[in-house]
Amino acid sequence: MSQIKATVQAPVGISMPPARRAAYADILGDDALAFVTDLVQRFAPRVEQLLARRGQRQAELDQGALPGFPEETADLRREDWRVAPLPAELLDRRVEITGPVDAKMIINGLNSGARVFMADFEDASSPAWDVMLQGQANLRAAVNRELEFTAAGGKHYCLGGDPAVLMVRPRGWHLPEAHAQLHDAPVPAALWDFGLYFFHNAWTLIENGSAPYFYLPKLQGYLEARLWNDVFVYAQDALGIPRGTVKATVLIETLPAAFEMDEILYELREHSAGLNCGRWDYIFSYIKCFRNHPDRILPDRDQVTMSSAFLDAYSRLVIRTCHRRGVHAIGGMAAHIPVKEDPYLNEAAMQKVRKDKEREVLNGHDGSWVSHPAFVPVCREVFNRYMPDANQIDRQPGAEPIDREALLLQPRGTITIQGVFKNVSAALNYLRAWLGGQGAVPLQHLMEDAATAEISRTQLWQWIHSSGGVMADGRRVTLDLFRAVLENELQRQRLLQGGDFDESRYAAAAGLLDDMVTADNLKEFLTLEAYPLLPEPASG
Repeated sequence: MSQIKATVQAPVGISMPPARRAAYADILGDDALAFVTDLVQRFAPRVEQLLARRGQRQAELDQGALPGFPEETADLRREDWRVAPLPAELLDRRVEITGPVDAKMIINGLNSGARVFMADFEDASSPAWDVMLQGQANLRAAVNRELEFTAAGGKHYCLGGDPAVLMVRPRGWHLPEAHAQLHDAPVPAALWDFGLYFFHNAWTLIENGSAPYFYLPKLQGYLEARLWNDVFVYAQDALGIPRGTVKATVLIETLPAAFEMDEILYELREHSAGLNCGRWDYIFSYIKCFRNHPDRILPDRDQVTMSSAFLDAYSRLVIRTCHRRGVHAIGGMAAHIPVKEDPYLNEAAMQKVRKDKEREVLNGHDGSWVSHPAFVPVCREVFNRYMPDANQIDRQPGAEPIDREALLLQPRGTITIQGVFKNVSAALNYLRAWLGGQGAVPLQHLMEDAATAEISRTQLWQWIHSSGGVMADGRRVTLDLFRAVLENELQRQRLLQGGDFDESRYAAAAGLLDDMVTADNLKEFLTLEAYPLLPEPASG
């Protein structure tokens, strides 16, 4: 800690109510806030510039443009170069598990038997102040091997002797931390999450033989990767940590980023741990990018699978790009969860996960994600069988071109009334839980998070607002139909939940969903719309 104090000179300029800071005094000390203040002062203006650039690109897409490979970086894509070597503990990443930042989930993730656990401040966590700050405290306790938790029923949880490698996903560039302000403006949540975690844990991780590892969400291009790289360089220099110690995996979960994978790896080449197929956000991004393109309507969410041509092309391009540059290509999330009450459905879920992981490993992925510890053995068994070595980076997939047309090809399928019902149910029930501080929600035997909820609400918007929103039976998806289905789902939940039905929170979720689905212009992120509706922090 003396090294940290000696290198942080910035004034403490971030403001918040005193009671709110006092509740997390160990996390929000003067030195920590000075470090984060410095990050925000140096990098927040660039965050704003890049968010404005996103808006400009979306406006071009709305006018009929299509994303493509940048002309200015064509030479970089052709050149031979590789990212810096990885530390030994990141060479084998065959099974990774993700989860929110509450104590129980962190312990379960680290004890799951997976190679990597990603603690998620982004899609799997609601950004309520107490959730975010307690998450920071939980992670510091986990890094120091002190995290324990006792459930209401008395069950005790503690860390085992061989935990997974810890990675952390801070929130994306688009999200604010409105409860902490600098010069009367919310601080960028990405810098807040990263800065607090890095300040408190970087040296401890290094002393324990590990290092600070991250997942970076929602990037839309290489300039956003360049900003993260500059943050890493500055943070390491500020705390006296050798450059290149930080390693980060970028989730390719936006359509624009799929055309800049080489460039993203190049910008982070000193700090890169590869790319990941963030499949659910990628589908959401496809819908959002083409929100005003009636010829690119997606069918029911259940019909958009990784066997869809545009998703298969994207997955193969991730593998090809990463392996050419000497780094991991991590597969996507299996959102299934165990069905304890029905052995038949549970076995069906196991088989779906097994098939999904077989496709990934045979295509060339070096590891994959699961959302529940019960599926770690399934994923591990598949990768053990087909990938006996630590990874298959040396394997180069076929040389057939993966061009713009392949990445943009509209998947076949239909819109059905069942799809409308499922989207309304998923979005409504997820929003209700999110407003209560829960970011990962088991619904209909799937683990829903912000990404899958985004697919549901943007599909509803596009089906209603586009001439292409016609169901297989010939009916249009209309505002009246949506509202009738929404009321039906509210009544269904009242009957299912009885006295446990939270009328006020469901009313807030229904109102928010109605506002987003019926708005003339598609809202960018449901989390931005829902954020002001979160309850005030218990800490003041």
